[in-house]
Amino acid sequence: MAKWRCKICGYIYDEEEGDEENGITPGTKFEDLPEDWICPLCGAPKDEFERID
Repeated sequence: MAKWRCKICGYIYDEEEGDEENGITPGTKFEDLPEDWICPLCGAPKDEFERID
């Protein structure tokens, strides 16, 4: 499972944890997030995220 960082605010989306507050269950891969999913902190779209190792 990967982690993805918002290039705008630094929020980390962890695929293992998901984003349960916004209806995304743990284990959801970043590429499987809905196209209209946005950063829960700053509202940035998915294309503003980068994979981190």
